[in-house]
Parts: sequence; C-alpha cells; structure tokens
Amino acid sequence: MSQNDIFICDSAEIEEGGKGKRFPVKVRGDDTSGFVVRYGGQIYGYLNRCAHVPIELDWAEGEFFESSGLYLMCATHGAVYAPDTGKCEGGPCTGAHLHKIMTTEKDGQIFWTPDDYVKPGQA
Repeated sequence: MSQNDIFICDSAEIEEGGKGKRFPVKVRGDDTSGFVVRYGGQIYGYLNRCAHVPIELDWAEGEFFESSGLYLMCATHGAVYAPDTGKCEGGPCTGAHLHKIMTTEKDGQIFWTPDDYVKPGQA
C-alpha cells in the first residue's frame, strides 16, 4: 500500500461473486466510476466502462455479475468479461479488456491506487 491509496469500503461489503462496489474516479477530466468485485477469493478493480461502448456495466448499482456469478456482464449489450482478467470472453468486444484499476486489501479494508489514466474523482 502507498500513501496515495484511497479507501473504497470494508472487505466484508464485497462477497464472492456478489454485489460489487462503485467508487468515483476521473478519466481525462470526466467524472465516472470504478468498481471492485470479489472472485476466487481475490479483489479485482476495473474502470466501469464497457470495452465495446464506453458505458457503465452494472444494470443496478453494484450488480456486475451475471446470474451464474462466473462473469461480469455489460447490462447494455451483454458482453461478458472474466472477473480475474477483465478480458471480454463473449459479445460485441470479444478479446478486448476492461481497464484494470490497482486495488489492495489490507486489515479488512479495500483501497485503490490512482495511476496516469485513472485519477481520484468527486464523491
């Protein structure tokens, strides 16, 4: 963890294959969101933008997984993504990837780290 890390939520809020958590970010000056989910016991963070068309993935706030809990799914066009890699495994953007956001889990809390592309946003 670095001093630049930003708190997202308590670890207990993110259940395996369940509801994710959105958090505010900025990309090229535009307010948008990132999100974290838990899959295979690990936390994964991504920019909340489909690789097909830059729209948010979740069909209701925090609902990123499709019904089996095995894939993240874009609510608009049905693209499905592997939660551990962000790679589109089916749909209109097969082979493309979600933009990964560096996340860490420490002492029962989840944090994200801004980079050159994804900056802190306004809550």
